[in-house]
Amino acid sequence: MRLLVLVVLSVALMVVDARFTLLKPVRSQMSLVLMQSYWITDLPQRLWQGVASQFGSRTELIAENEKLKSENLLLQGRMQKLASLTEQNVRLRELLNSSALVNEKVEVAELIGMDPNPFTHRIIINKGERDGVVLGQPVLDARGLMGQVVELMPYTSRVLLLTDSTHSIPVQVNRNGLRAIASGTGNPERLELRHVADTADIKEGDLLVSSGLGQRFPAGYPVATVKEVIHDSGQPFAIVRAVPTAALNRSRYLLLVFSDTRTAEERANDAAQAQESLDAQGGGPIIPATVPRPAVVPAAVAAPAVPATPAATPAVTTPAKPAAKPTTTAPAKPPATQPAVVKPVAVKPAAKPPVSAPATTGGRE
Repeated sequence: MRLLVLVVLSVALMVVDARFTLLKPVRSQMSLVLMQSYWITDLPQRLWQGVASQFGSRTELIAENEKLKSENLLLQGRMQKLASLTEQNVRLRELLNSSALVNEKVEVAELIGMDPNPFTHRIIINKGERDGVVLGQPVLDARGLMGQVVELMPYTSRVLLLTDSTHSIPVQVNRNGLRAIASGTGNPERLELRHVADTADIKEGDLLVSSGLGQRFPAGYPVATVKEVIHDSGQPFAIVRAVPTAALNRSRYLLLVFSDTRTAEERANDAAQAQESLDAQGGGPIIPATVPRPAVVPAAVAAPAVPATPAATPAVTTPAKPAAKPTTTAPAKPPATQPAVVKPVAVKPAAKPPVSAPATTGGRE
């Protein structure tokens, strides 16, 4: 009877945990206790690695040191080229007024556990919510992308690997930019590209990198290498299999990528605010002081829009509209009693540009 009660209780807890989030706080608190067990179970391997490193032969250490020196020299040469390309990329992004990040912030994490379920490819790392880890954060090793964070706990996190059957990532061929979707197959050594046209330009050996279109993984990181392309004339899509570049079954130290988590709308608002502050500081277009402003052009200059005929009488009609003229130093007599010829000096305002002919002649400037 007691066994039956325990079985029913276990099934009820599994159903509640699978359907609802009521037990999520309990799982988070239990991770604090299980973290000690992870450390204890990993202790023998740590001790063995320490003993093996202490008793390593001098010859092996010298050979490894020489190899590391040569690799370091090659990497320094590549870094010089990479630094130049990075600076050029920064300048081009500044010209395009782009707010995208060139170098993402990363943090080192260590693998401390694996999911025992053979049909689920998940691992546990020693960084959690207290370390700033967020859901969906990309995880990679020294060779390429490994997966993303799918569950957070205070001091640990659970990572879903790329090869899990429920995981997909948008990629593109590094050779020609062809876009596709790489999905997990449940096999830790294989990915598949879904819905690739049979006539697509993809071949064995092509490097697949993250395209960044899913707004989850940063663009440009290696994902997999195409291993096999099968073309079938009777099928609309080709069968493309790839091998992950990351050592999913061997990597112990991982990198958490902290990229720009803002949405597109937030980035656009930030860019607009930055542009407004730049304009407020005088960064907008500057109008030269020698160009007269349109607001101070007198009406007498803009009046001759209609060409005058030779047979027109010399009657002055423009001075009879004092409301359309700016403040001038006109004489006290009404404009209607003035002679037919009016001197331009008496009616020219202070800001009026020089006029080549009087307004009564109807001539063009």
